[in-house]
Amino acid sequence: MGCFYCCGSNDERRRRSRRSSDRKEKNPLAFLVNSISFKSDGTKNRFMAEEILKIGNGNIAARVFTFHELAVATNNFRPECLLGEGGFGRVYKGYLESTKQFVAVKQLDRNGLQGNREFLVEVLMLSLLHHPNLVNLLGYCADGEQRILVYEYMPLGSLEDHLLDLPPNRKALDWNTRMKIAEGAAKGLEYLHETASPPVIYRDFKASNILLDGDFNPKLSDFGLAKLGPVGDKSHVSTRVMGTYGYCAPEYAMTGQLTKMSDVYSFGVVFLEIITGRRAIDTAKPTSEQHLVHWAEPLFKDKKKFVQMADPLLEGRFPLKSLYQALAVAAMCLQEEAGTRPMISDVVTALEYLSVPRSDPDVGAATGEPAPARLLSSPREEDDQEDKEEEEEEDGGEGTANGSDLFRSRPGGDGVASRSWRRSGRVVYARC
Repeated sequence: MGCFYCCGSNDERRRRSRRSSDRKEKNPLAFLVNSISFKSDGTKNRFMAEEILKIGNGNIAARVFTFHELAVATNNFRPECLLGEGGFGRVYKGYLESTKQFVAVKQLDRNGLQGNREFLVEVLMLSLLHHPNLVNLLGYCADGEQRILVYEYMPLGSLEDHLLDLPPNRKALDWNTRMKIAEGAAKGLEYLHETASPPVIYRDFKASNILLDGDFNPKLSDFGLAKLGPVGDKSHVSTRVMGTYGYCAPEYAMTGQLTKMSDVYSFGVVFLEIITGRRAIDTAKPTSEQHLVHWAEPLFKDKKKFVQMADPLLEGRFPLKSLYQALAVAAMCLQEEAGTRPMISDVVTALEYLSVPRSDPDVGAATGEPAPARLLSSPREEDDQEDKEEEEEEDGGEGTANGSDLFRSRPGGDGVASRSWRRSGRVVYARC
């Protein structure tokens, strides 16, 4: 009896091992992340590097650094090497003598917002997810209590650095560059939503998490809060509400139900920041203007006020039609009902059109006078004038940012989202 029991037990273990191996081969991302789903900060007393290697088991390409190597790279984490800091910890510029390259070294605060689980998630996800619009993770350090991530160095910093509260000596981003950044950031989300398997919900899309290389190409960073999205018949994943105040989708903030459309809403907030140069939340402004989406809601309904929404630092140097279309995209993403927002792939299609340079952003600069807020140097001025006349005939010269022209390529005509916008025209902001 004992022998049969022992053999049965061994057979069961082998079957479980084979099932586990099959799951790992079919979907390494889900397997690895689920391996840490139930781990808590209690793991901090264990050897984190060994934990990552055990879970990764050959799938982790990121290099393991010693604390000494990174201390040397950052001159012992001196203040002059500091690039930025936040609730998670500090980021330093470093130089690796072994590879002759500059790197960004993120030293997590031991008592900060990013715990051991988030550290593991970021290492594992960025080791398996690769796209031109996602930041490259080069390695990590988990010596003792140290939790450090090493990324490729992004010389221009974050989108926030070039968009919000600019110092006097920094030039404002021109319109074409803004659209280029928006398109690239949307493509990063599209990869997470449509290509990654299972889909990944970023959950922390904001201007400070969009990093820029030397040519203003954007890359999404900070994946500690990312979650695997719903699969099969599931419509959402339920989770504790995390994220940044001002960027959270209302349904996620209220119910904890997370979907890919939650990211689309956050994208809409950031895109509105790109267009307006305003922060998602700015307590320095009058009460009625402190919440960006709340401030924009009535303006979305009156085309005559669209120009007022453009960043004053643009000084009118933008194609008027592109402004209208960009605001339409933002308004669509900010729909109150998650089901009426466009898919991020539809947003990418619209932004690919908008990011093609159609004007000279420097027109008017030679005289020192602001360029008028109109279509500048368009290669198709006659067609644009025709479009403008058609728009005026269609909506009586006023109109709203409904975005139907940009989302007409979506299956099923102009899409549920654009019909919904005409019906309700409501957008909301949410507190996280």
